[in-house]
Amino acid sequence: MTKKPLHTFHIPVMGLAYTIDSPIRVAQYGISSVISIADDDLIEKMRNFYSTKFNIPYEEISQKFHDYRAERITSYLNLVDKIVKEKFENFKTEIAESKTALENFIAMLPNTSDIKKGFQNLLEEGISFKENIRSYIESNLFPGEIDVNIMTKLDKDNFVKSKQLPTEFNDAHAALRGFANSNLESSVVLSAGMNPRLYSYFENFKDFFPDENNQLRKKIILKVSDFRSAMIQGNFLAKKGLWVSEYRIESGLNCGGHAFATDGLLLGTILEEFKQKKEQLINSAHELMVKALQQKNAIIPDKPLDLKITVQGGVGTAEEHEFLLDKYHVDSVGWGSPFLLVAEATSVDRDTRNLLINAKEEDLYLSHISPLGVPFNTLKGTTNEILKQKRIQENKAGSSCPKKFLALSKEYDSHGICTASKKYQDIKLKELNTIKNTISLNAFENAKTKITEKSCLCVGLANASYLENDMSIKGQAQGVVICPGPNMAYFDQEVSLKDMLQHIYGNQSVLRTQNRPNLFVKELKMYIEYLKNEIATLSGEINSNQLKKWNTFKANIFEGIEYYQTLFSSNLYFKSDEERIRNQFKFYKSELNSIQIPILKLA
Repeated sequence: MTKKPLHTFHIPVMGLAYTIDSPIRVAQYGISSVISIADDDLIEKMRNFYSTKFNIPYEEISQKFHDYRAERITSYLNLVDKIVKEKFENFKTEIAESKTALENFIAMLPNTSDIKKGFQNLLEEGISFKENIRSYIESNLFPGEIDVNIMTKLDKDNFVKSKQLPTEFNDAHAALRGFANSNLESSVVLSAGMNPRLYSYFENFKDFFPDENNQLRKKIILKVSDFRSAMIQGNFLAKKGLWVSEYRIESGLNCGGHAFATDGLLLGTILEEFKQKKEQLINSAHELMVKALQQKNAIIPDKPLDLKITVQGGVGTAEEHEFLLDKYHVDSVGWGSPFLLVAEATSVDRDTRNLLINAKEEDLYLSHISPLGVPFNTLKGTTNEILKQKRIQENKAGSSCPKKFLALSKEYDSHGICTASKKYQDIKLKELNTIKNTISLNAFENAKTKITEKSCLCVGLANASYLENDMSIKGQAQGVVICPGPNMAYFDQEVSLKDMLQHIYGNQSVLRTQNRPNLFVKELKMYIEYLKNEIATLSGEINSNQLKKWNTFKANIFEGIEYYQTLFSSNLYFKSDEERIRNQFKFYKSELNSIQIPILKLA
């Protein structure tokens, strides 16, 4: 039976902890969400927590187990699957027997939904309600997807004492194996770019290949920020007989967590290209996939498999949501940061949620705190920031680094070391002190900040779940790191799940501010600020490659503005705000015009 999604939105992965148990919370309502499977330590603690809560026997998988990381992930995902199925069965019974429960559920569905209309018709019939409703529920309702996320770059080599383990014991490889061996029939979302070695590892698991019914038991979703990278990665996988079932387009800057800026390509122009070239994406991958499957003597699908295009990053109103579905024919829209204020959907401790509620535009910023060296959207005033500053002032900068998931720098240690660790920062600060007298005080302080501003994300992004569930936190205090997108500034109250869904589908609004910019305008502003900052903060000599990059970046933003100006003059959306939006595009065009890109001086 083909599953027709109940909802037109999904909850993307957030941090390590924020969506760690979201399927247990919301999947029974048909809402799909994504679990990060990076932190097996947190995963094992959550398995213990939920086994106890639902009276399910629990045996610890300690680090003494040979393949403990993969086994922990498999066991937790199987537990989540079991709990979701039980909760879904109970929910079906509840709405079949309680008219109030059914009416509440109907209120959470999209107004355009055929299933919603079907339920409403059954309620109006009334007479044989009970019998008809049960069969309708059985035919039309499915739980939301329990998807998982792997950041492809987090693929650290692992060692037993000083002996390096085989590649399949690398972090991302083991995480993939954990998912592949689970009972789930869902998708793995691959983010942070291409990892050819990891992509090749998919070939070891039959669930990623089509069966005789053209079905995939497990699917691949690629998080991408432009068409070119989608095409390259999709074709790479297709040459191995693997199909990408969904391209999840994320705004390069107007998103939560790590921000992978495009070359100035704006979201609207990227979506337009995907819409125009979707068939090209499908046909190219299908041809390559068929050839690869022939060579493997595997089952060959008689037609291309389904391909979804979805989008996320900065969406905040029902009108924006509807516009993306309607104009670009996307299959789903991701709503991330606003769900951090929905206690029924995400795992956030009380203090951090209050910090989010009170956050203003200036409190949300693109930082350099990530040890990956990638810009990272975060929030001022977190407990992690306070504790980190205290250690810096006491000349004890750096984290004890208990988890080592980001211990990827080989600069001083062949086993890998994290740039947020005390070990790494001590070496760097010592090196800096040796040249202290040869540079200005300002240059010294800037260099020191660059070293010490890195945060322990492994612990900081996991702590919210420990705090929310009253679980003990061992080791050095790291506090909480949270990574909302800039869109968070406009949501300023805790919201029930039902109210958030009513907001998404345009039946009410949870926004209390009048000054929230349109999502395209907000992203445009961020890209212009990003370019200005790149030019202003470049240290050292400018080379021709850098200048070429900046010129391309600027030209792409210009192209994006012109695209938006045409788009907004001829569509039926955003009419109440049309003049303001048009003036903003005009203003940012002149801002961009005024940015002077340096000229290369000939020696």
